Amino acid sequence: MAPDTEKSERPPSPKTDITSDGIDNDNTVDYTQDDNTPTARPPSPSPTAMDKNALQLRPVRSTASSRQHCNPPISHDTPVEFADGHADHGGDDDGGDDDDDDDAAMDGYNDAEKLPYSKWRCIALVATVTGATFTNTLSVQSVVIILPSVGRDLNIPDTRLQWIVSAYSLAFGCFLLLWGRIADVFGKKAIFVAGSAWVTATTVANPFIPNEIVFNLFRGLQGLGAAANVPTAIGILGTTFPPGKAKNYAFAAYGAGAPLGSVFGNLMAGLITSYANWKWVFGALAILSGIVTVVGYLIIPAQPPPQTVIPVRAVDATATAPATADANDSTSPSVALSAVPVPATFRSIDWFGAFLVTLGLVGLLFALTEGNVVGWSTPWIGVIIGLSLLLVAAFVGWQMWLETPSNVRKQIAGHAWPPRPLVRMSIFSRSAGGGLFATSLVIMGLFFSSFMGYLVYATYLFQDYLGLSAIQTTLRFIPTGIAGIITCFCVAPLLGRVPTYWILLFGNASVSISSLLLAVPIPFRTTSYFAYGLEAMVLSVMGADTAWPSLTLFVSHALPREDQALGGALVNMAGQVGRAIGLAIATAIQTAVMASARGVSVANVGGTKVDDEPTLRGLRAANWFNFALGVCSFLVVLVAFRSSGVIGSNGKPPAQPLRVEVATRSSSSPSSPEQAVDVEKGLSTGATRRTPTVAET
Repeated sequence: MAPDTEKSERPPSPKTDITSDGIDNDNTVDYTQDDNTPTARPPSPSPTAMDKNALQLRPVRSTASSRQHCNPPISHDTPVEFADGHADHGGDDDGGDDDDDDDAAMDGYNDAEKLPYSKWRCIALVATVTGATFTNTLSVQSVVIILPSVGRDLNIPDTRLQWIVSAYSLAFGCFLLLWGRIADVFGKKAIFVAGSAWVTATTVANPFIPNEIVFNLFRGLQGLGAAANVPTAIGILGTTFPPGKAKNYAFAAYGAGAPLGSVFGNLMAGLITSYANWKWVFGALAILSGIVTVVGYLIIPAQPPPQTVIPVRAVDATATAPATADANDSTSPSVALSAVPVPATFRSIDWFGAFLVTLGLVGLLFALTEGNVVGWSTPWIGVIIGLSLLLVAAFVGWQMWLETPSNVRKQIAGHAWPPRPLVRMSIFSRSAGGGLFATSLVIMGLFFSSFMGYLVYATYLFQDYLGLSAIQTTLRFIPTGIAGIITCFCVAPLLGRVPTYWILLFGNASVSISSLLLAVPIPFRTTSYFAYGLEAMVLSVMGADTAWPSLTLFVSHALPREDQALGGALVNMAGQVGRAIGLAIATAIQTAVMASARGVSVANVGGTKVDDEPTLRGLRAANWFNFALGVCSFLVVLVAFRSSGVIGSNGKPPAQPLRVEVATRSSSSPSSPEQAVDVEKGLSTGATRRTPTVAET
């Protein structure tokens, strides 16, 4: 089709002005729709020529088949539409003409209700990836219960017992981002299976290690493997299931896996330590991990490594910039974030950024773990925390620098340096209508800290203050397992009918009340467990099994296909960091209150005692803090998620652009037709279009 013919036949294109910070200005980027008419495909420009081209970006409605397996990014510039009729518009409406096109495309989109594979294979796939996150939290919580037995057999003093748990959590939380990006670049199945196999091998070895240092080292290696398979599981679900009923059930099951793992960790460890040797806890964990590995290898689809993308800050200098502006100037004002393919190679990984964020997180989590052991007044604790925060800040600055226009042009041209960012900082300002994605991570940190804090201090209450045995404590956790399984089946249909706002409010309120029931002055020694404990147990897991699936499903919808595993890494990292910070503060509060009640310094406070009033006061103070965390999370949801809509609905897709066309015009040939690049396939579509003049923009 000749350019002049296309101009006469094509209706006027809507114009959207986008800047690097998501604010409209006079520098226009042209967004149009292709008619999908086959045209002669002109030769694609070479990467070298592309380096000097002025770029224009336009979203194009994809075919029905591509809708089924690609979640479109929810950006600040495109409306977030849900089946209940609510919409969150990041920019101006495109007009009435698009409505007919949307309705015409809905037939293909509704086909997404069909399962991508057979029913039983889908069930097995969901059960397998859920098994990864279930085993992860099961490993943490079950080992907490067997710490006294392990310490006696390995001659580990009480002051160092926490490192059996902390070594795992440190490695898990610190390597999530790196493994999430590697999975997105090299393929999710391979990383999931490799991580699961690594967890299995290291878990098998643990019971046979008699040395404290080596024992803790292997616990850290287990966390390293879990950091590979847990976020990848979210990526597998996000790229396998299209939006709709099946995806809601898949994420409901996955979201329930983590809290149920914590609950069943108490049950399993309590039963094993009561009737067998603690080493069988690791045996059970190894068996579960082995099953996940084998079944994952057999039933997870062998997808090729997905086409990853880098953010393009593209400038059409000839159309919008002043005459004195240079098209290749990194400070050109007209910029837009989009995507172009990059090869799946080690060069695509930002190893320097990975070093910065991993070292920063290691230092931060280590200091938070040790602070309550050696005392917060110890000088090196503050130094490590300060240096860790500087490293994390340096990581953020480094990622932002990698997204500057000049660096992106080099990445487009295939230069060896600089690499693509490990985490695109733009997703925090542009995803989900501008900030909801970042807010969801804050909610996850607060919520997970409150929930895990409740489980920890409920265990302390039953064992340390009431003096119950491990099996008696286990019996009191049984209601959480039953309620969790029931909630898992109930929440899936709600995700497609009830706004996410209300689900998250209910989840956070439930977890908050569970901590409140242990904080108020109830005479626990003379009050029946069924008057307070049963209600607290049921509410805690109901809250966790409703809020967790909602947050993970939201993250899956908020990020594009190529960032699904990274999204899983971010949401899990938010939970781990929140848990570490929250538990450190709660422990400090507990210790300070106990010291005050006993009239001694914090250094001389001593341990907890059965039927000891200072012990009870400390536990109540910690639970008040856990309650406050839940209330803070509730308030964040109340303010930020009011217009979030029904995230699990199966109507219109959350955002319109499923394919991004990068239109290029060679500076040496201004009249040459422009090429459209299909981001999903990395191919030129051959479509041509006319570039608007300055007067038209």
